This record gives sequence, C-alpha cells and structure tokens, in this order.
Amino acid sequence: MSREQVKTEINEILQNLPDENLEGVLEYLKAAQKLSTQKLSLVHNFQQILEDDKTLLSKLAQ
Repeated sequence: MSREQVKTEINEILQNLPDENLEGVLEYLKAAQKLSTQKLSLVHNFQQILEDDKTLLSKLAQ
C-alpha cells in the first residue's frame, strides 16, 4: 500500500471516529513517532499475538 493510500485510509477512519476517541489516537501516534522502527514492529507483533490469542488468554485467566 502506498504512503498516500495509507494517509487517505487513516483520514477516512479519523473522519468517522467519535470525538472522545480522537485524543487517544493522537497520543498513540505521538508515542509511535518516538519509537524506532524495530520497536514499533515489536509492539505491532505483540498486539497481533494478543488479538490472535485473546480467547486462549481469557481462558487461562479464569
């Protein structure tokens, strides 16, 4: 996906996002901007693992 396509998609999402969520998105983007590419990749991978294993983690927590 090109940079312009990503920007366009982000803008579309922001236009439809409730106002109370915008500040959280801004803080996330600021934090992401400070991370190195490697650390950002690790964070993304960790989030993906948590999403993929959400059911399993919930069962383990019980």
